[in-house]
Amino acid sequence: MIPRPVKNCTIALPQKTVAGPHQPRAGVESTLTPMRKNALVLLPLVFCLAAGSWIARAQQPAAPSKLEKVKDDLYVISGDGGNTTVYLTDAGVILVDAKFERDHDDIMDKVKSLTDKPIKYVISTHPHGDHTGGNEKMRPFAVIVGHFDARADMIRQKLPGAPEVTFTDGLSINLGGKEVVARHFSPGHTDGDAVVYFPALRVVSMGDMFNTGTFGVHIDYKSGGSIMEWTKTLDGALKWDFDTVIPGHGPVATRNDLIKFRAAVDATRTRVRAMVREGKTKDDVAKVLIDEFGWNPMGLGIRNDVPGLMDELKP
Repeated sequence: MIPRPVKNCTIALPQKTVAGPHQPRAGVESTLTPMRKNALVLLPLVFCLAAGSWIARAQQPAAPSKLEKVKDDLYVISGDGGNTTVYLTDAGVILVDAKFERDHDDIMDKVKSLTDKPIKYVISTHPHGDHTGGNEKMRPFAVIVGHFDARADMIRQKLPGAPEVTFTDGLSINLGGKEVVARHFSPGHTDGDAVVYFPALRVVSMGDMFNTGTFGVHIDYKSGGSIMEWTKTLDGALKWDFDTVIPGHGPVATRNDLIKFRAAVDATRTRVRAMVREGKTKDDVAKVLIDEFGWNPMGLGIRNDVPGLMDELKP
């Protein structure tokens, strides 16, 4: 059973030591602030074996990684797994996503090349292991944060690294005089997607709600994903003031790229809905997604998602 979220919490994080599960943590104080209907819950450690496709991907050799500066004090580590966003503050580091477990040492080395401050928070944008596989090794010194449904999905699928602090609507983290905002607007890639906003820098980190490069679109119906709900998250994010987008996979993009992607999602729904009404086959739909909308023919979207997409878009 997953406990219901509580209303609010404030966490004082450790400098170098780890508090026990029922002990207060001493050190630099930072706050987690709920937004509107938000809820937060500090929950016990869950440690399970990874399952499904993320095991196979985690067993593949790691791709070379690259550290890239996005804006002042904000960096992205690309390459293996999902993109990891690194935000530096005087009181510590905030990460968005932690790749696979095998990438932990590489992430730590790259963060240490930027600052001597410790990692304080890891925000998970969704439950998949290429974004959360490194969470467990971060847990002794950082607070793992994610959406309530992302935690539930990880526990149900026996994936390690489930968030210990969850929210339902959104929260803000204030650390070292800098603010980071995490929001859940709707299901899309999964039912536990979070997008992360850096207001002072006008940057948003989208997780797999938006990808560039070859990764493409993946609607994880087993984790509550939805093509019909997807644009609600894009519309919510587009209400923020930003000019730069860090995708879940692929090169850093612009606000205009996200606007174009939003239009493509809408066009995809319209086209596939019409094909379903016409009685077209799964292969017919897959061909259109590849030829007209640029879906990766070897991507998870084509391999796994077409039957669920057609079922969701039935009249």
